[in-house]
Amino acid sequence: MDGDEMRLGLATDEIARVIGSGAVILGYFIVLHVNTSIGVVFHIVGDGLAIPYFIRTKSWDVVVMIGFLEVISFSKVIMP
Repeated sequence: MDGDEMRLGLATDEIARVIGSGAVILGYFIVLHVNTSIGVVFHIVGDGLAIPYFIRTKSWDVVVMIGFLEVISFSKVIMP
C-alpha cells in the first residue's frame, strides 16, 4: 500500500475532499440556522480541503470556481 493511501484505499486528498464536502454541508446548515460568520468559516475550510484533489485531477474549472467562492466567503468574514 502506498504511503499516500489509508486502509480504505483512498489518497489523502480524496479523504480531505470528503471531509471538506461534509464541512461545506455543515457550514450551510450553520449559516441558515445558527450563525452566518461561523458557517462561512466552515465553508472556507471545507472548500480549502477540496482544492488539492481538484488540482491533482486537473479540474481547473472547479479550482477557479472554488477560488471565487473562497474570496466571497473571506469578504463575509472580514466585513460581517
